[in-house]
Amino acid sequence: MKRTTLMSAIALASLVTVSACGGRTDGETAPAEETAAAPAEVEAAAPATAAAPTEPEVEANGTVIDINMYTRDPDDSSGLQVFKPRLITAQVGDTVRFIPTDPTHQSSSIDGMIPEGARGWEGEINQEVSYVLPIPGIYGYQCIPHYAAGMIGMIIVEGDGMTDNLDSAKAVSHPGLAGREFNEIFEQAESEGMLGG
Repeated sequence: MKRTTLMSAIALASLVTVSACGGRTDGETAPAEETAAAPAEVEAAAPATAAAPTEPEVEANGTVIDINMYTRDPDDSSGLQVFKPRLITAQVGDTVRFIPTDPTHQSSSIDGMIPEGARGWEGEINQEVSYVLPIPGIYGYQCIPHYAAGMIGMIIVEGDGMTDNLDSAKAVSHPGLAGREFNEIFEQAESEGMLGG
């Protein structure tokens, strides 16, 4: 009697578990539409994120500046997870192109480190991303998977108002090594006169 009750309880628990997991008890695999949410349902459940802009905010002027993404710095074997170059000056309308020279990298602008009125960008891992620089100012960027490892960089777009967001960009807090790396970049920009000082 106890054995029958125990076996019944196990069978019931298995049935509940299989049902809760979307499985079947008849030995067949459930069709994909029964076990997977429709793409629209998945999108509705996912938090809203800013999509990469499809149209540039300003017309490109034809100048393209390439920034390579490396796992190991080709010029310094002790440097890991780097953008090369990591500090540039540019003009409004220049296109910055981030190239995944090594795999597992991407480029995204950092909230608080782009001028007010600019949309910024967010690239996909292992995908090239281009961004036409729309207004003067400081643009800080990161590789999201390697942000804390210090994989960051900065673009200074020259013109009236290029330092308007300098203080707010410097005030952004960064994880891990990124804070130290940004301090070095700001010091380099100031010592080389890139910030007009």
